[in-house]
Amino acid sequence: MQRKEGRRIKSGPPMDAVAAFIMPNRNGSSNQFSATVNIKKCEELIQKKRAEGLKSFGMIHIFMAAYTRMLSELPGINRFIRGQRLYARNGIEICMAIKKELSLNAPETVIKVYADPTDTVIDIYEKLTKELTENKQEGDHNAMDAAVKVLVSLPGILLKFTVWFLKLLDYFGLLPRFLTKLSPFHGTLFITNMGSLGMPPIHHHLYDFGNLPVFIAMGKKRTEYSISPEGKTVTNRVIDFTVVCDERICDGHYYARGFKKLKRLLEDPVSLLTPPESVTEDIK
Repeated sequence: MQRKEGRRIKSGPPMDAVAAFIMPNRNGSSNQFSATVNIKKCEELIQKKRAEGLKSFGMIHIFMAAYTRMLSELPGINRFIRGQRLYARNGIEICMAIKKELSLNAPETVIKVYADPTDTVIDIYEKLTKELTENKQEGDHNAMDAAVKVLVSLPGILLKFTVWFLKLLDYFGLLPRFLTKLSPFHGTLFITNMGSLGMPPIHHHLYDFGNLPVFIAMGKKRTEYSISPEGKTVTNRVIDFTVVCDERICDGHYYARGFKKLKRLLEDPVSLLTPPESVTEDIK
């Protein structure tokens, strides 16, 4: 059965075909790691773009653009498991939790940015800014908020049955596309910026509902000191981030190549200002 969110991959290694049966739950088949990147050139780009009028331009835009660019070369990290089968996703959907305002009891919602493999960092900035503007309007509730409000209005036993039924539909690829577009559990990536709260990044679990294969948490910017080969103190501006990923969608070598590419893009983001020269299609 062909899912609306993607197409079935049939030419992968045999182990890929059985991995989801051996490890049926996403959270139980996740790997995690931490990384640190030098953001000197990112901060230079941020300063330049803010001077040009992009007032809210920041690390989150560069990070999302770098991830999108990485997927344009290595689309296997944009796959997902559903119904214990492997699929190549159609398009790039980045989920992000936001608060309507930075106060303790302010409501929180999740937005989605629909990126294209050819997007530049400016394209990502414009798309994210549009979503944030629409969702931070006072008194405004997006479609996801409205759907959740309907669910929580149900009696407990009926809510439990409804969630079970939604999971059943999702397993067989029968969940309507309009619901997967609303769902914060369906997409390419969930990213959270802990740095905006002055916090280090956490290792956030994956969700067994939906099909999100990767969760990334960014930490706050910090200064790191090291010693050069000449014995001099070197000051570096860095940011830490954590990755939790579904090991069933591709092998470790593919993941390693992808996140090495992501790190290179973050440490030298100038190429994100122009579209990629080419876009790679996933295997059949």
